[in-house]
This record gives sequence, C-alpha cells and structure tokens, in this order.
Amino acid sequence: MPVKLPPPWPEFLKELDQRLSAPVELHCLGGFVLAALYGLTRPTDDLDYISAVPRDALSELEQLGGLGSQLCKKHKVFLQSVGAIPDLPDGYEERLTKLELGLTKLSLKVLDPYDLVLSKLARNSPKDREDVKNIATRRKLSFKILVERFDAEMRPWIPHAGRHALTLDLWQEYFSE
Repeated sequence: MPVKLPPPWPEFLKELDQRLSAPVELHCLGGFVLAALYGLTRPTDDLDYISAVPRDALSELEQLGGLGSQLCKKHKVFLQSVGAIPDLPDGYEERLTKLELGLTKLSLKVLDPYDLVLSKLARNSPKDREDVKNIATRRKLSFKILVERFDAEMRPWIPHAGRHALTLDLWQEYFSE
C-alpha cells in the first residue's frame, strides 16, 4: 500500500530520487517515520537514517539532500545521518519495512514499531517519551513483546542495560495491557 507523506516530503524525495546517480537504500528512524506511518502530528524537518546502502552513497546523499543543500533550501527539510549507530535490537534489519513511494532510485526502509520504540531508550528525552506514548497507543503495542525483544536482542550487549530496563519500566504506563 502506498504511503501518503505530508508536504513537503513527497516533492523533496521525488527531486532527490531524480538527482541520484545510482540506487540507494536508506534505513530510517525518528520523527519522519513516526509522521509517515504512525500519525505523529509534530512536524519534523529532517529524515534521520541509520545507514545507506551502498555506503559510498553517503557523500552524494549529503550533497544532494543534506542540511544546507539546494533541496534543503528549497523545501526546508533535509536528510540526516544519525552518525553513530543508535542502540538497536540485533536483527532489526530483518524487520525493516519498505515505504512504497513510487520512487525509482531511492528506497526508504523503516524500523518496525517495537524497534523504533527501543531506539529511543538511550536518550529518553521528553520528546522521546511522547513519541513512545504516541506509537504505543496508536499501534496498541504489547509491553510484553517490547521487553522480550529488549531482553533477547539488546540486554546481552548494550552498555547500561540496567538503566534502560528501568526506563522500560517507567514506559510501561504507555501500553494498554
């Protein structure tokens, strides 16, 4: 099913797609994903991505659609690599979902809702907590599944796992079960 993005994203992505020299796949997270798939009403001016495939496309992406680029100046939105890979569950790549946007060279894949929530553990800002509450409510996420994924795919390797487990406990009230 095609995804209907709020303006100016369709125009920005279409122009970026047309300017790319070769196919590129972005693994996306953050406010853009929340707005595109989960009904977040807070506007976002950046499209955060974890990685680009192929990796050597990073420079071209930054030049064409990064902060300060011609497309950014025109549409007032931009692409942004998150730099250091955030804390994500092992195997998140297998659960990525492709957004059907009708583009030819640019492919956007997004985190599944549980992985998206878990990506917000480390920062746990007020904005992150509101995002978690929003997605948990709208998607009727299971707290049990969230904790199981954390325990199996993050706790074994993540620094400060105890702190993140406490954050999860605080987030439990956002879940309906």
